[in-house]
Amino acid sequence: MIMKKTTILLTLLIAIIGLDSCSDNETYADKLKREGVAINSFIAKHGINVISEEQFASQDSTTDITKNQFVYFTNTGVYLQIMNKGCGTKIKKGEITTVLCRFTERNLLSDTIQLTNNSVYTSGIVDKMIVANTSGSFTASFYRNSSMMVRRYKTTAVPAGWLVPLPYVNIGRQKTESDSLAHVRIIVPSAQGQASASRNTYPCYYDITYQRGL
Repeated sequence: MIMKKTTILLTLLIAIIGLDSCSDNETYADKLKREGVAINSFIAKHGINVISEEQFASQDSTTDITKNQFVYFTNTGVYLQIMNKGCGTKIKKGEITTVLCRFTERNLLSDTIQLTNNSVYTSGIVDKMIVANTSGSFTASFYRNSSMMVRRYKTTAVPAGWLVPLPYVNIGRQKTESDSLAHVRIIVPSAQGQASASRNTYPCYYDITYQRGL
């Protein structure tokens, strides 16, 4: 009886070691494939209508939210839906400005919200970033002491995916009741994502508003 129990325990141990070995042997290509499946599943689940950059341009760089359109950018792999282009003006070439962001981040592999500053508990924190437009190319970094992203991911680097919408939206402040902030939704692959997403190869879905700082 003791020998039988020992054999069962050894069999379970070997199986566990085998599973760990398989996990360790997962290649980057395998992880990218898994990421692609997660993105495509999210698109199918939510009935997203993917349009080309050419169609996006022909629509005056807008997405029809009544048709749940997202434009797919081939050079970054980012999907963008513009909910509202916002008040104010675009960030001009040569301009450096402060942008305040409200966001919710969803991990598409686990299908869970893993970070937000839109909740009751985090409403006092607005992620602040300094953005520069250099000849049409955007770069940005978070303020260290005013960012949920920095607190969570321990870096001031802004995910490249967050900058993809900036050429197409206005960054302003609400001065009247009719004014609206720029509001976008983006699907961001790991290569364009925050530090953890990049390191662990998972895509994120963001709902973000952009507001010009003072």
